[in-house]
Amino acid sequence: MKEYRTIKRIAGPLIFVEKTEPIGYADLVKIAMPDGSTKNGQVLDTSDDIVVVQVFEGTRGINKAAGVKFLGETLKLAVSEDMLGRILSGAGRPIDGGPEVIPEKKMDIMGAAINPYARGPPSDFIQTGISTIDAMNTLVRGQKLPIFSGAGLPHNEIALQIARQAKVLSQESQAKGGSKFVVIFGAMGITNEEAQYFIKDFEETGALERSVVFLNLADDPAVERLVTPKMALTAAEYFAYEKDMHVLVILTDMTNYCESLREIGAAREEIPGRRGYPGYMYTDLANIYERAGMIKGRKGSITQFPILTMIGDDITHPIPDLTGYITEGQIVLSRELHRKNIYPPIDVLPSLSRLMNLGIGPGKTREDHKQVSDQMYANYAEGRDLRGLVAIVGEEALSERDRRLLKFAEAFEDKFVRQGKREDRTIQRTLQIGWDLMKSMPAAELSRISPAIKEKYFGKEASEIKEEKKEAKAEQKADKKEVQEKKAVKKAKPKKKSKR
Repeated sequence: MKEYRTIKRIAGPLIFVEKTEPIGYADLVKIAMPDGSTKNGQVLDTSDDIVVVQVFEGTRGINKAAGVKFLGETLKLAVSEDMLGRILSGAGRPIDGGPEVIPEKKMDIMGAAINPYARGPPSDFIQTGISTIDAMNTLVRGQKLPIFSGAGLPHNEIALQIARQAKVLSQESQAKGGSKFVVIFGAMGITNEEAQYFIKDFEETGALERSVVFLNLADDPAVERLVTPKMALTAAEYFAYEKDMHVLVILTDMTNYCESLREIGAAREEIPGRRGYPGYMYTDLANIYERAGMIKGRKGSITQFPILTMIGDDITHPIPDLTGYITEGQIVLSRELHRKNIYPPIDVLPSLSRLMNLGIGPGKTREDHKQVSDQMYANYAEGRDLRGLVAIVGEEALSERDRRLLKFAEAFEDKFVRQGKREDRTIQRTLQIGWDLMKSMPAAELSRISPAIKEKYFGKEASEIKEEKKEAKAEQKADKKEVQEKKAVKKAKPKKKSKR
């Protein structure tokens, strides 16, 4: 194996080596330091004239006298079932004080592209225990559903709650020996304090037993941060497609990953794209997100929950913007709800799950799920709009129906959205809370719910609903008549003549 001492330039975490033989992209590199120690790297770019190598441990101490060896193999992760319950670094090394993982095999961290024809349709409901997700933005097995957060919002607490509580209900109802549920948790660029918080929570709640945790800290090299999500997804592919397990991958924070991508791009002197991020960031993110899914003929699956903090709470920023294009919806956290001390501060209006309809309904959740979700969404949206009107004209100027919607919006936030950090609600409990809220409205005004569902769950007979409908129509007529009378009075008033 040849050793090259032809380092031409060192820039940030990169070294530029010239006069080499043909080198493969993503090949591993060993760098012999002048003091006798070694560092590891990976080929980032290769051409006839020069090879760009990213150094995992940083370039401090490397000079032009250092020797570079190209190993002719790509970065691999040693995988086995012994990984469960372990805490690893962003590069896949144990940092929990335990022994090295004895590998069953080694897998390339870049993974293999899934043939679109081989993908299976997502259809199984995943219960997270959080009402706003389960009822309004349902997570389906095999889906990629990101959380759009902001600085200071409790996205880490939500991530840990999902890691503790998530379960596939269809598997619980099956006989013993069904597929297990595993959580792969990948954290990028987090502080040491956050890392200790994650580790403590995983250990105290027992969630660590069914989890593999990859931690990349803020003071770790930026290059390692680019490897962390790929390591996490490689472990997920092993458990899903070789051990037939259902895997939930939580990645936080994708913004830190993209910042590292920008840092490496600047060191390579690439032409920047939007806001200085590389033009290939869309492709890079797609390589990560598209590793979620189900494969026909395989029992296992990979579901992704990437979390990103929107810089300046700007949803049009390149990171959330590109993520929204690739993924199947988004869950948006609200600073306004957080100021009201509501946890989790999930704003259901801009949130969306595009695969929701595939995972709900009879035999999956409940027959009334879709209609309850649509009705609550409509009522809450109208109630939120009325808050702006109340600020101008006052609550006294509203009709009876508008006042009911205004109260519904308050109750929705206080009873449905708000829940404890350790509160694990079943989907039946969540839907029941929804029905309890809607009982404050006349049945006739629940226009998005069918009569049969109303009769079954609303607790009223069809005759009562008809009677309420008549009363509601009479109320609307009275409101219209009152408005018309006020207009007539205004027209009848004689206009004051000007003194001129």
